[in-house]
Amino acid sequence: MLEDNNNSSSITADVQAIDADHHMHPFTNTGALNKKGARVITKGEGVYLWDSEGNKILDGMAGLWCVNMGYGREELIEAANTQMKELAYYNTFFQTTHAPAAQLAKEIASVTPGDLNHIFFANSGSEAIDTIIRMVRQYWCIQGKPYKSILISRENSYHGSTVGGTSLGGMSGMHKQGAPLVPNIERIRQPYWYGEAGDMTEEEFGVACAKALEDKILEVGPDNVAAFVGEPIQGAGGVIVPPANYWSEIQKICDKYDILLAADEVICGFGRTGSWFGSETLGIKPDIMSMAKGLSSGYLPIAAVAIGDRIANAFIEHDDDFNHGFTYSGHPVAAAVAIANIQLMKKENIIEQVGTDTGPYLQQKLRETLGDHPLVGHIEGVGLVAGIALVKDKNTKELFGDDIDIGMICRDHCFDNGLIMRAVGSRMVMSPPLVISRAEIDELCEKARLCFDLTLKSVS
Repeated sequence: MLEDNNNSSSITADVQAIDADHHMHPFTNTGALNKKGARVITKGEGVYLWDSEGNKILDGMAGLWCVNMGYGREELIEAANTQMKELAYYNTFFQTTHAPAAQLAKEIASVTPGDLNHIFFANSGSEAIDTIIRMVRQYWCIQGKPYKSILISRENSYHGSTVGGTSLGGMSGMHKQGAPLVPNIERIRQPYWYGEAGDMTEEEFGVACAKALEDKILEVGPDNVAAFVGEPIQGAGGVIVPPANYWSEIQKICDKYDILLAADEVICGFGRTGSWFGSETLGIKPDIMSMAKGLSSGYLPIAAVAIGDRIANAFIEHDDDFNHGFTYSGHPVAAAVAIANIQLMKKENIIEQVGTDTGPYLQQKLRETLGDHPLVGHIEGVGLVAGIALVKDKNTKELFGDDIDIGMICRDHCFDNGLIMRAVGSRMVMSPPLVISRAEIDELCEKARLCFDLTLKSVS
């Protein structure tokens, strides 16, 4: 325990030294970070964070796409405290349950679309994706079709960093590490209209990207494909919003070839797009759906897979165990916090607020504030999630060369000026807490404009 000596520089240096000696960070060049020293975050309240130097920072990423209800919510803190005193832990193996797990399953089923009425618990989005991989393959085995084992996803998609999630995702940099990957996974093009459509209209491009799925199905054989897996809106890939007709075309193809449709809602779920789930916003009818992040607003690790009746009934009626699960599946304290989180979202009408007020306001304000900026090629987003393409030339869409990491330059300016945005290659992305106000959105956009100006100056 560090002494509170009111010397911020000393506290920062002490934590950085301990961190460098013992802590290996995710997705990080550890040696480079140790030389620089990690930023030390000490406090959160509403949509703001404070670091150990006393700097106030507007968190435009809601942590890691997850702190939907903002920092410091007493309702969530008290839910954890109360449950911890009553039952801190017991597992859900061995034909055992407890009230928080059962009640949370009911609570989730009350907001999931369609017939996604059955819930399997995990602890992270990656674990939820691994569950989907195993579950859809086992479903087809139960149906007497074990050969239907191929899963199709998309280039530049992100489905977690376990071996299963890495294999399913489309991040080439991740594929280079920790190989070999899980077999029987195929990928098709991403529906990135601004960056990859050429002269095609959005509608034409939506059809073309969906046709890529049908072409892949026919290439590997329809009888061999278990499922298509996709994020409603690609998150870690840069916030890629597909053309409006894309998902309806994908749905038709999955139905035509009797292929399960799995929606990865880890980022889009729990209000981010102005509906409970991105599938509702984009008109998807999934057979199975992963969720995490916003389920507890990030207050405790928890994830889930919502399973439609078709798949669930096959497992229920099959007289055998499904040999999959985790020590902390349905952890009672995490479940209690998630219940309180969903109930709080309902009480505060947060979904309606994002869908009809703050979401449209953010999208409009971003375009008014940043649309004419020399660096901004394109802005896309839905609700309280957005992606901004940074370009060297707005007219030709020319990108900066590999010698200029424009995204990281911009991200650093953001941090230095009290704003957190994330760089994904040459794209800047944001997903602020769902409780953000219009005034705070104004502040976010004003700070973003300043940081874009500073970025332009850095490369001019």
